[in-house]
Amino acid sequence: MHVLGISCFYHDAAAALVSDGKLIAAAEEERFSRRKHDSEWPGNAIAYCLREAGLGIEQVDHVVFYEKPLVKFQRILECYASTWPRSYFAFSRALPLWLRERLWLKDLIQKKLGVQREILFVEHHMSHAAGAFLVSPFEEATILTMDGVGEWATTTVGTGKGSSIHLSREIRFPHSLGLYYSAITAYLGFEVNDAEWKVMGLAPYGQLTQVENCRRLIQTRPDGSFALNMEYFAHHYSARRMFNGRFERLFRQPARRPETELTGFHQDVARSGQHVFEEVAVNLARAAHQMHPSDNLCLAGGCALNTVANWKIMEQTPFKRLFVQPAAGDSGGAVGAAFYIYNTVLGHPREFVLDNVYLGPSFDEQALQAAIKAAGPRVRAETLSPSELAPRMAALLRDNNVIGWFQGRMEFGPRALGNRSILANPMNPEMKQIVNSKIKFREYFRPFAPAVLRERADEFFDMHGLDSPFMLLVPPVKPDKRAVIPAVTHADGTGRVQTVTRESNERFYEVIRAFGELTGVPVLLNTSFNRRGEPIVESPLDAVDAFIGMQLDGLYFDGEFYRLASSPSL
Repeated sequence: MHVLGISCFYHDAAAALVSDGKLIAAAEEERFSRRKHDSEWPGNAIAYCLREAGLGIEQVDHVVFYEKPLVKFQRILECYASTWPRSYFAFSRALPLWLRERLWLKDLIQKKLGVQREILFVEHHMSHAAGAFLVSPFEEATILTMDGVGEWATTTVGTGKGSSIHLSREIRFPHSLGLYYSAITAYLGFEVNDAEWKVMGLAPYGQLTQVENCRRLIQTRPDGSFALNMEYFAHHYSARRMFNGRFERLFRQPARRPETELTGFHQDVARSGQHVFEEVAVNLARAAHQMHPSDNLCLAGGCALNTVANWKIMEQTPFKRLFVQPAAGDSGGAVGAAFYIYNTVLGHPREFVLDNVYLGPSFDEQALQAAIKAAGPRVRAETLSPSELAPRMAALLRDNNVIGWFQGRMEFGPRALGNRSILANPMNPEMKQIVNSKIKFREYFRPFAPAVLRERADEFFDMHGLDSPFMLLVPPVKPDKRAVIPAVTHADGTGRVQTVTRESNERFYEVIRAFGELTGVPVLLNTSFNRRGEPIVESPLDAVDAFIGMQLDGLYFDGEFYRLASSPSL
């Protein structure tokens, strides 16, 4: 049986294909269209999933969408009616789109796919919950989903057992932990639904001088619930503004304009906003445990990408084990919707665990060579045998070369985990500044992840027995190791860890191991292979273009190493 899951029309459109209970393929549309956070119809992603499975659309048994548009439209109408006339402009923009297209989503999907069949719809937060629990390693677990908004729900708490999921409690729009964080993001001059992680990256540089102001924005209660102080927000009547003038007067400064100077005040707002986010998230998780006691917690929704809060939840609540949906935002809804139909609705037993995210396209030698040929004389090649690969890469990285790394199937979700990565030396204290300013052309404060051999992670990080294969936890770097790996140690002494095993990614593992043999440090700096403002590279052509444009020291394709023709011999 084949189930095609689809998410689109808000942000991070994606498709996923489940065949006989296993996730065969999943990909975000942005990787093909090259439009970051592309929200439009994921035609390229759907075509890829079908191609990977060797199927035509007529062979797919069920097509499912990750939310219920009619319920969402009801919420929009009720909210805009209750805030009229402030909502006039947002309503006048939204109504034509809904009347023309979104209300007829079933017909649109049928037309786009070229089929006349039933289209199934799953509630947004049920898609999130299913996308975490049904692919987790747990037979039973507490489930917590947190994001901006789905139809009405912004937060849900529930439990999963076997193939069943029960969501017992929800918090509804306009009260949203995700939209609280988005307002902080917008106030700091960053783009909403794109740059929330910039707030996380900036936060360690600040002080907690604005905590009381941030607490005035959102009230958390002993039962785990929370409520926004709507005097400061505009998202319930505006499609473009997250906050109003009272918000700016609260902080006694106007919002920062994009690309202008970041001051100590902005750092303090980021730190304080993050701190309050963590307070609310931890309180939610504690309450979830009281309602549904378990050692296991499944997290999903865009807020589950707040890796610092994830760590605080595990430090400060009774949960012992954690599974975070690696594509926790809307793109992962395609996965959750498909598994919800297969396992929960149709009653098939669970037989799949999401233990890696290499679910995207791979490319053969012909495609690789075509990309190099298109680059012409700008690159020079060096063929590496399997036995030469790891020691050669390790030596280059030890010598502070910055290398684009492209192999195998593309990752699903926002993190590059060793197949579409840029790798560098974490031991060089100048490497963070080099990669940020000269390679990726981005802000000084943006952090980089340490990729470490799992069996040696506890030597460098206070992991408390937890694993972090998807780069979704931020434990402390051990005090005696912070000067050893300064390029991947945050300003507050933590690191966003990726633990790597030979089973999950053998080539990447062997390079880290070889680097460890040379230096005594089995850790590499790992960041996504993309230029600023672009999605992670998908194809060899994307990789070559980025390699040349970013002036990387080297580019690794499966079995081949390339350098720019103008660069000195490596």
